[in-house]
Amino acid sequence: MTHSPAPAHTGLVLMGGGARAAYQVGVLQAIADLRLACGERRGPGPFGILTGTSAGAINAAALACGADQFDRTVRRLARVWTQFHARQVYRADSLSVMRSGARWLTLLSLGWALTRWSRMRPHSLLDNAPLAQLLDQLVPLARVSRLIRAGHLRALAVTASSYSSGQHVAFFDAGDAQEPWVRSLRKSARGPITRNHLLASSAIPFMFPAAPLAIDGHTEYFGDGSMRQTAPLAPAIHLGARRLLVVGTSRTYEPPRPCMAGTQQPYPALAQVAGHTLSNIFLDALSVDIERAQRINQTLALIPPEARSHSPLRPLELLVFAPSRNLDEMAARHVCDLPGTIRTLLSALGVRADRPDAGTGALASYLLFERGYTRELMALGHGDALARRSEICAFFGWQDHGNPVRAPRN
Repeated sequence: MTHSPAPAHTGLVLMGGGARAAYQVGVLQAIADLRLACGERRGPGPFGILTGTSAGAINAAALACGADQFDRTVRRLARVWTQFHARQVYRADSLSVMRSGARWLTLLSLGWALTRWSRMRPHSLLDNAPLAQLLDQLVPLARVSRLIRAGHLRALAVTASSYSSGQHVAFFDAGDAQEPWVRSLRKSARGPITRNHLLASSAIPFMFPAAPLAIDGHTEYFGDGSMRQTAPLAPAIHLGARRLLVVGTSRTYEPPRPCMAGTQQPYPALAQVAGHTLSNIFLDALSVDIERAQRINQTLALIPPEARSHSPLRPLELLVFAPSRNLDEMAARHVCDLPGTIRTLLSALGVRADRPDAGTGALASYLLFERGYTRELMALGHGDALARRSEICAFFGWQDHGNPVRAPRN
């Protein structure tokens, strides 16, 4: 008979990506369904350490708030993502878009000549005030500390990048024995985690406004945690994880788009440049960190156990999930689902609903908080996870009895 590893040392790492984070929820649904199919009991989940970045920070925090009822929490999270509308995340009415996005683009086109009037300086392309209200309703962060004291959770960490100091910070809530850590250009700060931490972590650059956070006795402005994130796995490892399940929101390898031989490619639209930039922010560091962890594992395997016991390094068991399909292409088909005001705004950057292509779909993929897109992403995540059923069971130490797992009802 197999025994499930102690969840205290099992961590979950959820990466960023705006609306792409719906893929993570599909993976979590599959894990919850497979867990029950293997005869594991309901209640506290298989993860003792939860860490997240950007939209992944919101998913991680939601799981942490319901760590004592994993299955119920995953179902609740799935209901939110299957019913999403963009207006739940950012203001999409004409007046709000005119106040933020249209004014921002106008000032950009004028070379910021008018910015001497402070009242004309919008902070971002979009206003994410609705997201703050949604977090208040759906993420009861006050529960996290209680669940840590009760032993249902070991730690929660969310990351953000400081525009003020340039440092990347992992804000964490854990037991008193957990010591903060400092590394080059990154450090940690003890919680508790608040709504503003989640708003800061998910503030996609240029798209959403930075959030003020108190740190080291003063206030700094923070943006998306994927920026300057050189070691995405590090917070979970510092918090005690020895085994990590990682869910990204971009393929770890994206084959180049085909180009017709002998043809001159058109100059890239601003949307294509912006989408490419965001993809680099949300993808590159994770791939590098995973490769680094795998190399360390290979090196440690060559060291005799006696010598290894004197080293602070430990092997790290990894299970990594990434989309099996191109999410930019999927998003391009759903651009027409966006509110008309947002489509008009994005069209100024080169996003065309009538001419969908992966190049411009990249930018839209981060803002497409619409249920047609999020449901497709969740179905993809669920399918990708079940395709690796045996790996999941082995990772958690579950005994697979072959019981069927039905597709989720979206």
